Amino acid sequence: MRRLFRPFLILLAIVFLIEAWLWDRMSAAVAWAVAGLPLDRLKRRIAIWIEGLPPAATLAVFVVPFILLLPLKFLEVWFLAHRNWVGAVATLVVAKLLGLGVTAFIFDLTRPKLLQLAWFRRFYGWMLWVLERAHALIDPVKARVRRWLRMWGPKRAGRTLRLLIRIRRRMRMQAVS
Repeated sequence: MRRLFRPFLILLAIVFLIEAWLWDRMSAAVAWAVAGLPLDRLKRRIAIWIEGLPPAATLAVFVVPFILLLPLKFLEVWFLAHRNWVGAVATLVVAKLLGLGVTAFIFDLTRPKLLQLAWFRRFYGWMLWVLERAHALIDPVKARVRRWLRMWGPKRAGRTLRLLIRIRRRMRMQAVS
């Protein structure tokens, strides 16, 4: 039974790790976007308002992204009703990324207050444990895939794959410098 359940666990761990990776990237992207907004007084007021809230009330702040994304959800349903699959998928992706980014940004602002709640602190610890377990489950699979790709790597690769590898190397070199 464990043998049958393991691929499901691996798939679940991959999805969880992708969400965690997106959480990290989108949090930084939203923080960058918010930092670029010329609304310093408003941002300061919001931060002060959130700091003044009791820990339990900070949970209500998480309703904001859902309310802001509601029109996108309606647009997605409209696309689905009119069988515009590309529009529906594009709207779904935009809503997912935007919602994840805004939620991650709000969580960074409210984390100290939320960790004052005992049940939230336990839940947060459990989520970190799940993230660690997901890495432990996926890291050996990633290592096997990397070995397999090296075996069939650039020496046997087609022209397109070699081009992609060169582009990736150049991008890494530019990112380092």
